Amino acid sequence: MADLVAPTVLLHRAWLGARDEWGRDVVQHGSGLHEATDVDTPEGFAAWVHRLNTSADESVPAAEGLVHATYWWIVEDGEVVGSITLRHRLTDFLLDAGGHIGYSVRPTARKRGLAAWALGQVLTRARERGLDRVLVTCDDSNEASARTIERNGGVLEDIRDTDLGRTRRYWLATA
Repeated sequence: MADLVAPTVLLHRAWLGARDEWGRDVVQHGSGLHEATDVDTPEGFAAWVHRLNTSADESVPAAEGLVHATYWWIVEDGEVVGSITLRHRLTDFLLDAGGHIGYSVRPTARKRGLAAWALGQVLTRARERGLDRVLVTCDDSNEASARTIERNGGVLEDIRDTDLGRTRRYWLATA
C-alpha cells in the first residue's frame, strides 16, 4: 500500500535508489530537485530535505522565482516510488506551462495506478488549502500522464507551445 510521506532524511538510501533508476540527469517532475543540488552526501541531502519541507511555510518568503509548495514522496514498503508537489499559487510561467501539481513515478513502479492515486490524494490536499481547482500539465506526447490527469477529472483547456515544449493544460476540480 502506497502512502504520501513528507520528505525525510530517513529515506536517503531509498530516495537515491529511485533517483538512480530515473537517471541522474533525468528531470523528476514534482521532486523539487535542481541540477546543482547535492543529494549524495548526508549533509547535502539533509539540506535539500529541509528546503523541501520549509517551502510550504508561507511565513518564510519563497526563493526568488519560486512559489510556496508542498512536497511529498510516494512511498511503498519503504521504497520511494515517486514524488508529487502542490504549488500553492501560479506564476505566469506556471499558468502557461507548469501548473499547480507536478509528479513522477519511477520506471519500475509505473502502470500500477500510483500516479493517479497520488494525484487524487493531492487534489484533496489542494481543496484543504482553499483551491477550488488546479492546473495540471503534461508534455503533449505523454499519453500515460494525460490518462492519469483525465482519470482524476481533468478537463483539457488547450495544447500549446510553451518554454517546456508542446504542453497539454488541464483544469481539475478539487471538490
